[in-house]
Amino acid sequence: MRVEILCTGDEILTGKTVNTNYSHIARRLSDVGLDVHWGTTVGDDRATLLAAFRQAGERADAVIVNGGLGPTVDDLSQEIAAEACGVKLVLSEHWMERMTQSYARRGRVMPANNKKQAMLPEGAEFIDNPIGTACGFAVTIGKARFLFTPGVPREMRRMLDEQVIPRLLKLGGITGVTKLKRFHSFGIGESRADEMLAGIPGLAIDGEIKLGFQAHFPELETKLAARGATEAELTAKLAAIEAEVRRRLGNFVVAEDDASLERVVFEKLKAGGHTLAIGETFTSGAIASRLAPLLGADAVFRRGVIAAGVAADALRAESGTSHALVVLMQLDDGPDRPDFGATITVQIADAGGTVQRVARLVGGRDWVRIGAAELGLDCLRRHLLGLPVDERIDFERR
Repeated sequence: MRVEILCTGDEILTGKTVNTNYSHIARRLSDVGLDVHWGTTVGDDRATLLAAFRQAGERADAVIVNGGLGPTVDDLSQEIAAEACGVKLVLSEHWMERMTQSYARRGRVMPANNKKQAMLPEGAEFIDNPIGTACGFAVTIGKARFLFTPGVPREMRRMLDEQVIPRLLKLGGITGVTKLKRFHSFGIGESRADEMLAGIPGLAIDGEIKLGFQAHFPELETKLAARGATEAELTAKLAAIEAEVRRRLGNFVVAEDDASLERVVFEKLKAGGHTLAIGETFTSGAIASRLAPLLGADAVFRRGVIAAGVAADALRAESGTSHALVVLMQLDDGPDRPDFGATITVQIADAGGTVQRVARLVGGRDWVRIGAAELGLDCLRRHLLGLPVDERIDFERR
């Protein structure tokens, strides 16, 4: 089945807004075995948008339209979809009531222009948006089925998984269940991970279980995608390979699936009844900002300090916490450049004393700053799990 992703909006056409929605949709479709053949970006112009809808309707089997479902005059998706279908817009009483109740629950009166969001092409299939006011819908234009999603990322992502992908799989006659297993690692690059996982039976870029990598500095995501007739069959098929990938990547795996490094650190601290103070210099609070928003973090994260020269043992004593993490940096002289670098010293203090790791990171200033924050959190993770804090890659191919 040939799928097209069509994103709308002047802000993404001109580059003022980075189009992360496209990359997310494309990745998720690939994860479930759906191939994207075209990616189109169109501004908020009626004639251009109509032409893009009609062109996509002639070449694709399914089109995901993202954006243009808001209440303002430049949100054109419903109007142009109706024109392309040759039908009029009609009010969805159901969605109008949903929006009214949503505003009432927040103690607000719905603005009159929100009625526009309840106007759908006559005969359109309703696609639910459980967390927003932009109503999704599906229509047929030409020979393609068009599925319309909002531009708000969190709304789009939930609708994509719960509403859009199941419809596309059904449309393409794709049966069974799919699973995507993800390993997040720090300390190894894509090529090295590929070497480490070479030779696992049934695991390859084109194998029964598809292996893929996605580098998003400072972490690497290793993905296993598989399809089975039933959930039980799929779980059995993946179990041994998951275990082998986990074994080979070893201590460099910082989290799995939807978990994050900071969540793993927080849960370990919480489970042990520990408290934490953090000292940072060049990272400018980046470590603290990853821990502080977590639900319940106030019971664990007690103090964050941005200062040069702070020591972990002194910070622990001053803050009265069970643990202290300090990330210090000695920056290279000179302007920002690709070979700019810094020497990073990570210190972790607890009741047993202080452990330290010294590392060298090279790259632009932002690259070094992000990498240093990740290094500090990973060292704390390793320490809490009883793993070597200063581990280097030492893999024996089997």
